Amino acid sequence: MKLLLDINVLLDVLLQRDPWAEPAATLLSKVERGEAAGFVPGHTITTIHYVVSRGRDRQSAAEAVTDLLRFLEVVPIEKADFHQALILPTDDFEDAVQAAAALKVGADYIVTRDEKGFGGLSIPSVNSGEVLSLF
Repeated sequence: MKLLLDINVLLDVLLQRDPWAEPAATLLSKVERGEAAGFVPGHTITTIHYVVSRGRDRQSAAEAVTDLLRFLEVVPIEKADFHQALILPTDDFEDAVQAAAALKVGADYIVTRDEKGFGGLSIPSVNSGEVLSLF
C-alpha cells in the first residue's frame, strides 16, 4: 500500500499533538517496518524542520528530519507538478501540491487530518485511524 502522508500527520507525532498522535505514531511504525510505503513531498521535509525548530530547537528538528528520512520516500516536486497542482479541484494550493505528489507516485491514499481539503480527487483521503483499519 502506498501512502502519501500529509504534514499534519507527521507533526502530530513529532509534536505529540493529542488526540491524533497515537494513531499517527502507530501508522508511522507500520511504514517504518515496511508494512506500507510512506511518501512525502520534498517541501514537507523543510517545513517540518522549520516547525519543529520553532517549537523545540534546531537539534530536535535535525533529529526529526533524520529519523523520517530513514523510512519515508521523498517525492521531488518539479515545475510540472506545480502546474498540475494549480488545476486540481482543491481550494488550498499546498494541499494541491500534496495531491500532485500523491498522483506522481501512484499513492493509494492521502493520509491527513484535513480530509475535506482533498475532496474531489481521484485518490481517497483518510485519517490515520481509517488507514490503520485497512491493515
